Amino acid sequence: PLTINALGPASNVSAAIAPTLERPDRGPPAVSISSLGTIDGSRLVDVKPRVAEDVDKIKSWRIPDISDPSQIKALRLPDSIAASKVVRLIYTNSGLSLLALASNAVHKLWKWQRTERNPSGKATANVAPQLWQPPSGTLMTNDINESKPTEESAACIALSKNDSYVMSASGGKVSLFNMMTFKVMTMFMSPPPAATFLAFHPQDNNIIAIGMEDSSVQIYNVRVDEVKTKLKGHQNRITGLAFSPTLNALVSSGADAQLCMWSIDKWEKLKSRFIQAPAGRQSPLVGETKVQFHNDQTHLLVVHESQISVYDSKLECSRSWSPKDALPAPISSAIYSCDGLLVYAGFCDGAIGVFDAETLRFRCRIGPSAYIPTYAVSNTAHPLVIAPHPSEPNQIALGMSDGAVHVVEPSDAELKWGGTPSQDNGPLPSNSSNPPLTGQPSEPR
Repeated sequence: PLTINALGPASNVSAAIAPTLERPDRGPPAVSISSLGTIDGSRLVDVKPRVAEDVDKIKSWRIPDISDPSQIKALRLPDSIAASKVVRLIYTNSGLSLLALASNAVHKLWKWQRTERNPSGKATANVAPQLWQPPSGTLMTNDINESKPTEESAACIALSKNDSYVMSASGGKVSLFNMMTFKVMTMFMSPPPAATFLAFHPQDNNIIAIGMEDSSVQIYNVRVDEVKTKLKGHQNRITGLAFSPTLNALVSSGADAQLCMWSIDKWEKLKSRFIQAPAGRQSPLVGETKVQFHNDQTHLLVVHESQISVYDSKLECSRSWSPKDALPAPISSAIYSCDGLLVYAGFCDGAIGVFDAETLRFRCRIGPSAYIPTYAVSNTAHPLVIAPHPSEPNQIALGMSDGAVHVVEPSDAELKWGGTPSQDNGPLPSNSSNPPLTGQPSEPR
């Protein structure tokens, strides 16, 4: 029998909502900001004009807007398989391939080849990859829940560090696939309840945190086919999980817009907090909330349709940005770049926003007309998920509501996103567009 250790250390991947169960199957798995100083009264007359001048400068400063295909490199990946909205999308750890999971429970794998135009063989918008299938023609398809349409079921996915295996679910049992043959190695955790998020324990590949449709997080040992413990604290389905070895903690997020932090040695709840509604938004918030730790393993990116926020190790919000101005639509997805310097956010109108990770200052907007080849104003396709390339911080892949997958990079002339403001703009205003959120009540343990 294949032991889970053979998978190599596993990387955690944001997963969507997918169903899984409270009781595992009985069948044995085969895998085991400075001071102002004093004010001189004789100069007070100067204050008002200066403020007005600064405000005008801020208003006239324009964020770079990319709307023409000539301004970027974009590639729609070739696809001969029936289109269904892309609900999960990840690069392999090698950066050579892209794996998508569609709402119909079918996986698609694109591989780039080493060529004269692409000597590294890594994913790029310069060269089209191949939609790969094994010689048998087998499609890598998840188990489904016969009593619930797959389009309504959650989907979740996690990839082993050596890219050999993928763990995935689309409403039915959790499956472990061999990435070379697309064959199912084992299945476990029958619904109900359904699995909605998968995350490998950072120190033990045999332990998986599985977010559930019933709002619990199950800590499951694959090797012995046993639920080690159940974590309860949410009021709605789990929509995100992120481990931090540095904090020795697991953070869970749910459709109740709540964050919970758990110790990973005793699996005790350390703290919990509901994310704060932005000004003008009804409270309390509800809806899918996703989490991802920064490379420093202490700062946490929290994503909700109403905001992208950064929280510290005490689950205090240090900064936040909400849709407005050039990016007014709800947020559909957001993620850190591989180097942790940028945050990419997708919006329900098809736009992409690029932000500085440290300040959440808006760097540039990429309009859908820039990356969708046959874009029309009537087009309603938008990114449901954004994947960051594992070694190219300025490359992202977009999984779309119409089933398309696009790879997007800055033009060869720019090299990075929103790098140099136009000279007509003058200096970038130094004030933050969004003050940090403060005074959020912490829910009792």
